[in-house]
Amino acid sequence: MSWTPITDLDELAALVGAPTPQVRDKVRDQLHPLDQAWLAASPFCVLATADADGRCDASPKGDPAGSLAHALDTRTVVIAERPGNRRVDGYRNILANPHVGLNFFIPGRGDTLRVNGRATLVSDAEFFDDLAVRGKRPILALVVDVEEVFHHCAKAFLRSGLWEPETWAPEAVVPSRAKIAQQLDRKDMTLAELEEYYGEQYRNRLY
Repeated sequence: MSWTPITDLDELAALVGAPTPQVRDKVRDQLHPLDQAWLAASPFCVLATADADGRCDASPKGDPAGSLAHALDTRTVVIAERPGNRRVDGYRNILANPHVGLNFFIPGRGDTLRVNGRATLVSDAEFFDDLAVRGKRPILALVVDVEEVFHHCAKAFLRSGLWEPETWAPEAVVPSRAKIAQQLDRKDMTLAELEEYYGEQYRNRLY
């Protein structure tokens, strides 16, 4: 197998071209009220981090819309951490390298909101009560000092058809989570046990 690598910026620019001034200059250093409205409407985001050596991680974060992301002010975004598998790969990275990237989604919308900045892990603060869901305060919170914020176009979602239900076939090719777990990382459990584990009780342990 062979391929032609791109090794410098000039080669990259020759292939993809230069952004228009509107695209190039749309990055801002603080949240506009429209950005804050987007954060309040978003139930899902992806958190990108890297460790001290540049090894990367991208972790999904989700909560009901209005509970996922909180704008403390025009330069600060807070995301609550809920009970999970305790790997905390991204948080380990942040302790070594505070730079983060966030992409916020609204179901059905092709455009997204991107926020880049420096993050701090916080074990408690007066705003934790505002982050409670179902009466449960977060385990910790990620506080992001905003350095860059901008809206990203819808082309990736349009190309993928991600929000088009007629394209959905979640188990047509890839087996269920229970079947994957039994083959890869929970071989000591039966399929019936795993189906029960990932069933209704799984949803009941979200908070």
